[in-house]
Amino acid sequence: MRVIAELPHPECKITLFNMNQKYIVKFEQGTLEQSYKLSELDLSGGGANEIFQLLDEAFIATVVERFKTMRIDFSAAYQRQQY
Repeated sequence: MRVIAELPHPECKITLFNMNQKYIVKFEQGTLEQSYKLSELDLSGGGANEIFQLLDEAFIATVVERFKTMRIDFSAAYQRQQY
């Protein structure tokens, strides 16, 4: 897996990878991560710039909200196991 680019954002780390004719966009916040895969064939040849156009603020806002939900879900699962 090869790192293509990083997109600075104040609420999460965004990294773009390339592997096996796919782009992988990985969002990280603390110990949590989300990833999205796109086939190179699904894009019109714009590479990283084309992918970064998809990652508008509205999409990133949903990713950040999903991190909040993931954190709540994991915390609840962890607490259920505590005696």
